[in-house]
Amino acid sequence: MSDSVTLSGLTWATPDGTAVLSGLAFSFGAERAGLVGRNGSGKTTLLRLIAGELAPGFGHVHVAGNSGLLRQELLADRSETVADLFDARDALELLERAEAGTAGLKELGEADWTLPARMKSALRRCGLALAPWAPLSGLSGGQRTRAGLAALLFAEPDILLLDEPTNNLDRAGRATVIDLLRNWRQAAIVVSHDRELLEEMDAIVELSTLGARRYGGGYSAYRAMKAAEVEAAHLDLAHAEKARAEQERRAQQAAERKARRDSNGRKARAKGDQPKILMDAAQERAEASGGAGARLRDVRRAAAEAKLSEAREKVEIIEPLAMEIALTGLPRSRTALRLEEVSGGPDAERPIIRDLSLSITGPERIAVTGPNGSGKTTLLDLIAGRRAPLSGAVRLEVACAYLDQHVGLLAPELSLRGNFKRLKPRAPSPIARSGARVSPRRLRSSSSSRQLCVLSR
Repeated sequence: MSDSVTLSGLTWATPDGTAVLSGLAFSFGAERAGLVGRNGSGKTTLLRLIAGELAPGFGHVHVAGNSGLLRQELLADRSETVADLFDARDALELLERAEAGTAGLKELGEADWTLPARMKSALRRCGLALAPWAPLSGLSGGQRTRAGLAALLFAEPDILLLDEPTNNLDRAGRATVIDLLRNWRQAAIVVSHDRELLEEMDAIVELSTLGARRYGGGYSAYRAMKAAEVEAAHLDLAHAEKARAEQERRAQQAAERKARRDSNGRKARAKGDQPKILMDAAQERAEASGGAGARLRDVRRAAAEAKLSEAREKVEIIEPLAMEIALTGLPRSRTALRLEEVSGGPDAERPIIRDLSLSITGPERIAVTGPNGSGKTTLLDLIAGRRAPLSGAVRLEVACAYLDQHVGLLAPELSLRGNFKRLKPRAPSPIARSGARVSPRRLRSSSSSRQLCVLSR
């Protein structure tokens, strides 16, 4: 299997100097590889380096063929359309001029009359029936993801680079992505936390502070091998710690024995029971023996330390994520939210939500589900007051915090600590530091929620 992507000593750091990837040497073959690792390990950065969107700080990236990257977030300007995703605006405008009879002879020779049909086919393959001039801002997050995937396939890349492709998709959309990758015969590198999707991979590549490591098979095989590997690493670490402790114990015992001998020698000299020449000879033998023993103990101690260091290097130190969310104190009988025949959506002529009535009483947890474009985000916008209803009434009776899928709560130009202080300006500095324990770099995403929390997927 020839290599599709080769990484040689790849190093990349953020503008503030924080290392993300360091000396990474690895290769991806013509396979479907799932790229996993904890948040912040550099998965998205690696995809962007392979795609050529970022330049390495040091090292090289060699790609055999052309690659296509599907970003985790497809944010859209109001002027952008589906045609822009396909990079087909100029070509479609030429076809419109040709149909109107205003195109020149040279333009007519350059016209691609098959383009609309091929775009339609690519969109249909991803479960969409959209006009080329449909505005991206009018699509749901899941619909934009599907359209982006259709545009990516339309470009016919040799290597697919997918960053969390199922994040905003409904069940049908996830099935579409899984089916696509199941039948993909070229190289694909997929960053995902979706275990069902990762199960379809030929290999799982784990990215961590220890570098990159390949595990053959899908997610289940990876988890089994990883569990055995971690258990063995911790066992080696325990043995190394025990061996070092034993060397320390022996060194302490030897030091205590030497102290006793030295004390006894001083007492014997003070008494003067034996000739001085015999006492000096005995002292020299003791010092020689003690010196040899000390050197041997130093060698053994150094060996134990080396084994301990080696064992520790095989175990990645990960601080577990822990969040303490304060109780709301909301009584079970208290009405938190009431919707009364609410209609809403971006198009007043065709509202996505029609005459919806709903009430939430007490600290309930509600999951809002449904296909992409069915109005889940619109519903949350109505509840949070980010969108006014077209008709009906929204009565929110408690404090509300809204965490949207693009994490608009946070200012991306500020660090995590800076955002914490912006949202909690009266919090003392020690609390801000403990509530935002991360290097003070600028953010792309984070989260915060309290009181009433309604989540959708």
